[in-house]
Amino acid sequence: MVSSDLDAATGKHLADKYAIVGVGETPYLRGAGSGRTTRALGTTAIRAALNDAGMKASDVDGMLSYSGNDSTFSPFLAGDLGIRLNFYMDVHGGGSSTEALIGIAIGVIEAGMCKSVVIFRSMNGYSQVRIGGTGARSAVPVSGDQIHSRAYGWQAAGQMFAPTFLRHMYDYGTKPEQVAMVKVAHSQHASNNPKALYKKRMTVEDVLSSRMIVKPLHLLDCCVETDNANAIIVTTRERAKDLKQHPVLIRSVVGRCCKPRIDMHYQHGPISTVAGHYAKEILWPNAGVGPEDIDVTGSYDAFTFTTMLQLEDYGFCKKGEGGDYVSNGTIQLGGKRPNNTSGGHLCEGYTHGIAMVIENVRQLRHDVDDSCPVGADGRRQHTYDYSEGGCRQVKNAQLSANLGWAMPGTGSAMVMRRG
Repeated sequence: MVSSDLDAATGKHLADKYAIVGVGETPYLRGAGSGRTTRALGTTAIRAALNDAGMKASDVDGMLSYSGNDSTFSPFLAGDLGIRLNFYMDVHGGGSSTEALIGIAIGVIEAGMCKSVVIFRSMNGYSQVRIGGTGARSAVPVSGDQIHSRAYGWQAAGQMFAPTFLRHMYDYGTKPEQVAMVKVAHSQHASNNPKALYKKRMTVEDVLSSRMIVKPLHLLDCCVETDNANAIIVTTRERAKDLKQHPVLIRSVVGRCCKPRIDMHYQHGPISTVAGHYAKEILWPNAGVGPEDIDVTGSYDAFTFTTMLQLEDYGFCKKGEGGDYVSNGTIQLGGKRPNNTSGGHLCEGYTHGIAMVIENVRQLRHDVDDSCPVGADGRRQHTYDYSEGGCRQVKNAQLSANLGWAMPGTGSAMVMRRG
């Protein structure tokens, strides 16, 4: 195989060829919920992404979405927005879907099936369909692969993932107070995010004194379910040059990479190893960079432990040293490599990962929507003062990594860079 053939086989030839050019979202809500349908939420988020990119409806002809029987089909939203589709696909799934669909968007544009793709996730994840089964539309029969989980008491994600977390504690001596620092860091970031649902800065003691949900997870180790919709637009680098925003280029994507088995991943150990262990062998070579080159990460935080495990298995620290990595200041604003600078799922709102991509897009544009003053040019004048109520822009951010999580056995990832 000659060099050019090898690059084509690995995906290196696609690095920087495609870009994210528009992002949009609705508010993150609990309480009485959104009071809107997922169709209405989705159209609002997509319209915001179009406006952000400076695009018209006619500039987009592809649409992708993901859901868990809790959303609205793409063609319905397209019709509401005046978008005529040349390609669409709605897939089943939650976490890890965003990065995988970005890879699909690149593929269908590369194949000439369409020219620009909008990806959306719309969910009333607090008021309607809640993962733990307590929402208004939660009563569903046990069937299919749920026979291997719900029938044995593994109904909520925390119940299913807890053995992985506990095994890491057993194998490496990881302490709950170390991992609680993920919540501390993300709450500090959220305090500087006007959109975040929870802006209060937390302490380790706050986390450890909150009620136990399922060992080792306390309430504040868990994400905050919300009603919301988010959207991003993917197109070619060439088209991006003529659009409104500074382009953010996609260097590498991994889509739903799996351990040898995912239904009972603990039968193929180590239990404390997650899919990132395998995904990194695709992510970094295709990106042409390594973990040490990354300026800001978006590691999926359904729980504090999921963030730690992924950062470890993608190579940001050695295996077994994740507890120290997340507790030594590295992942906080002002640290070497801040993580989830919006506050993430733990504090901003739960979006199955898409908002973490949006946050890193804004980081790489150098235009995160924080509380810094807006200049005459309409852009924020970032102070890099990370005290409460201040800035959350990472100074001179050039490279980001998003680490998507579905479960210990499945994950997706993406590296982006400032164009």
